[in-house]
Amino acid sequence: MQQFYCLESDGKRNKRVIQSASTESVQEGICGMPSWFQRYLLPGFIFQSTIIAGAYGSGAELAQFFLPYGPIGGLMGMAVTMIVFSIVLAASFELARKFSLFDYQSFTKKLLGPAALIYEILYLLLMILIISIIGAASGAILRDTFGLSEVFGTIGMMALIGVLVFYGTSVVEKFLALWSFVLYGAYIVFLGWNLVQYGGEISNNISTIPSNPGWFESGIAYAGYNIALAPVLLFCIRHIKKRREAVTAGLLGGPIAMIPAMLFFLAMIGQYDALIAAGSDVLPVTLLLNALEGAGFFIYLFPIILFGTFIETGTAMIHGVNERIDNVYKLRGVHMPQWMRPAIAVAILFVAIVLADAIGLTGLIAQGYGTITYGFLLVYVVPVMTYGIWLLKKGA
Repeated sequence: MQQFYCLESDGKRNKRVIQSASTESVQEGICGMPSWFQRYLLPGFIFQSTIIAGAYGSGAELAQFFLPYGPIGGLMGMAVTMIVFSIVLAASFELARKFSLFDYQSFTKKLLGPAALIYEILYLLLMILIISIIGAASGAILRDTFGLSEVFGTIGMMALIGVLVFYGTSVVEKFLALWSFVLYGAYIVFLGWNLVQYGGEISNNISTIPSNPGWFESGIAYAGYNIALAPVLLFCIRHIKKRREAVTAGLLGGPIAMIPAMLFFLAMIGQYDALIAAGSDVLPVTLLLNALEGAGFFIYLFPIILFGTFIETGTAMIHGVNERIDNVYKLRGVHMPQWMRPAIAVAILFVAIVLADAIGLTGLIAQGYGTITYGFLLVYVVPVMTYGIWLLKKGA
């Protein structure tokens, strides 16, 4: 008989006593995920789930940050983003593992000391902005696709996020990983369909349209714009026990996050001229769907997938807040009441979707979005790549 500890949905380590010859096989059977997946791939999938939201998933961000630099320039800019993601994630994951920093407050406090409050303020502002946007988009998706009132989409998103965060880390991890696989599958099929119908145009545009300068800077900007959310997903680093695992998970995180974007961008290249001409007036996903022949099912499939990405992003961001609060309870020697998780989720969603928009806070945050992004670079990326690495070397 063997004792085995498994991380449960409420963050507690629950002892199971079973008979097995292999510790790893026990973990796979009890926790519901292969241990190698939790250690090496899960952090990357959760990072991808956190950053995707609607602008990445619909192609709007890809058109803004990468399309103006040409097909090759755009892909090179994405490669720059992927490399930055990998390097910063590797350093962050190892720092979190080394010092057992599994929520953003503990992580930034170790990294910044009293200045950790700056990161928290920036994060709360960013969370309000992102959730208010995806809340409105959720209602618009169901209205435009299925003819339902916008309120159904918004309330549906709030309810699903509340249910997921109620069950805690284990269920959140499973959902984010599962939906990432759904997203990968849909993007692969979508690119394949575009290659069948527009493969010649894609190949021709890649070979004939020149690259414009600025792709490197744009790749850096897009990385800085998204990497700030990495400390929020550190709850999944609990599975990692060794430096090699943390570094490998971080290095894999960049490709895991950016491969779907690259697949979508390749499909966009087939409609390059039309997308450039349309500018921001039409979502790339809408233009591409309208250009495909005999792919009517995508008209319903993509909105459902995008709705799922909204759930992913909202759940990951709110669960990060719950884990930060849970850590406060743990420091007092008690556990966070389970009912507080959905209660906090509903409160955040209500403030972000209803109050922030009503009082004009969403607009104010959006106006200062560039400042918030640079703030994250100063209080997270630069410190983790300097002082954070020094801490790792010192503690090695």
